[in-house]
Amino acid sequence: MNAEHFSGKTFVTLLVAALLGVSLIIFTSGCNRVSEARVPARKKQPRAEMKLNDSDRDGIPDGAELVSSTDRENFKTWFTSIAEMQFYELSKSWNVEQRDCAGLVRFAWREALKKHDAEWFGRMGASYEPFAPDVTDYDLASGVLKEKLFRTDAEGFKPSDLYDGSFSEFADASTIKRFNATFVSRDRREAEPGDLLFYYQPWVQKTPYHVMIFLGPAREAGEGASDWVVYHTGGTAADAGTVKKVRLAVLDHHPDPRWRPIESNKNFLGFYRLKILN
Repeated sequence: MNAEHFSGKTFVTLLVAALLGVSLIIFTSGCNRVSEARVPARKKQPRAEMKLNDSDRDGIPDGAELVSSTDRENFKTWFTSIAEMQFYELSKSWNVEQRDCAGLVRFAWREALKKHDAEWFGRMGASYEPFAPDVTDYDLASGVLKEKLFRTDAEGFKPSDLYDGSFSEFADASTIKRFNATFVSRDRREAEPGDLLFYYQPWVQKTPYHVMIFLGPAREAGEGASDWVVYHTGGTAADAGTVKKVRLAVLDHHPDPRWRPIESNKNFLGFYRLKILN
């Protein structure tokens, strides 16, 4: 009698405990769902703000860099082609007062980012053609930097740079090298079309830095050579200078050793790549 009575009580006790356990689980689960529902969703950063980021911390806002590989290749094609065209005929759109080695880089860079419509071709000259599709990642009229493409100091990017003179429409060879390009190599085998070659000659007080544009294969070269460069010699009061196009293999034997693009030449600083392509 007592054993049966004890077993019955035990069964009832276990049943009540089981039911309470199930209720507790349901209640707890419900609380968790309510808590989760009340956690605010992470807001996506507005696209305009994302353009003002500097993800790679190179001083250039993300919105001014060419993100897609297609745009990078198209830019390089326009950049090198426009620069090379100056060898055959100087464009009237290239300001005479800015015709020097860095001026050729600035001119080809800016024109490469423009919309190449009928008006553009009419302004540039009859010998120009659609070298590639237009760049879509950056528009000079509405881009974050507009035409102030060139960084002028080494500080990390912050939004106020857009208004305090940290970017400019002008940059000399030194400024392009220091703040707008990154070192690649002194070995030409590491160079890509659109890279820049820099020289440093400290005894030339006015313009100690000199820059050339690496073309790789040239448009009208022949012989399958892929080591062409184009550059402006720079001007003086007596000489406006000129645009030259030559192979690195020829410069290797330049009569003045300081112009030889070889690793043993201390005046040759190497190949650099534009930050907007990194």
